[in-house]
Amino acid sequence: MKIEFFPGGPAIVIENEERILVIADLHFGIEADLASHGLHFRSRSEARLERVLRIIEESGPDRLVLLGDVKHSIPALTWQEYHEMPKILGALRKKVPLAVFPGNHDIGISRFLQPGEVCPADGDVIDGTGYLHGHMYPAPELAGRLLVIGHHHPLVSLRDEVGCVLQAPALIRAGADAKKLGFPAPLTGAGPVPVLFMPAFNEIAGYDVAKIVNDPFSPISRCMDKETAEILLADGTLLGPLRAVVSDESG
Repeated sequence: MKIEFFPGGPAIVIENEERILVIADLHFGIEADLASHGLHFRSRSEARLERVLRIIEESGPDRLVLLGDVKHSIPALTWQEYHEMPKILGALRKKVPLAVFPGNHDIGISRFLQPGEVCPADGDVIDGTGYLHGHMYPAPELAGRLLVIGHHHPLVSLRDEVGCVLQAPALIRAGADAKKLGFPAPLTGAGPVPVLFMPAFNEIAGYDVAKIVNDPFSPISRCMDKETAEILLADGTLLGPLRAVVSDESG
């Protein structure tokens, strides 16, 4: 298995028999939700779509896997999503076949997807790798696989020598307890389940890794082994072990 990093997304390509482009948490329509809370932004959907199309051109994938939260509003569709999603998904499927793993924000998205594009919410195996959004327990069929998930939007805070802080999209590479994840008993003794937490593609969505670690909000993050976890930047640069980046008292 080979993994390539595309920080302009952020996105990755996982290559085995196929080249799978993986993108998480696009959150198209987030601007309409922010407007309902008094924060008004012009829709960035067109620019966000152009970034996805550019990554597709750069990476040359056989398939595009969207790890959920393609749309933003819950519990229903907004006018922005209703008008934008057909164009967005149509533009993507013209370039590459789609596989969408619905997230907790994706209520109603199936109306815009074609047969075969919607994958199980608790995950599926594609070309030897397990994929799911990450807001629920993974399906038993994913046991023994690398799990690639979204949902958590990890950001890491980088401080320079004069004290300025920059928050950057990051990936968390960690092991998770197979037994706690509910995987079949014969496989729970095989060691931790490898998990790769993907950053959000949406440029205004992020959650500090300190909060993910110290206040986990998903079954998978609650089963994560903090002692062996590592932080990578979106370009694949290894920052080091999680314990060197996040203290127990942070957040």
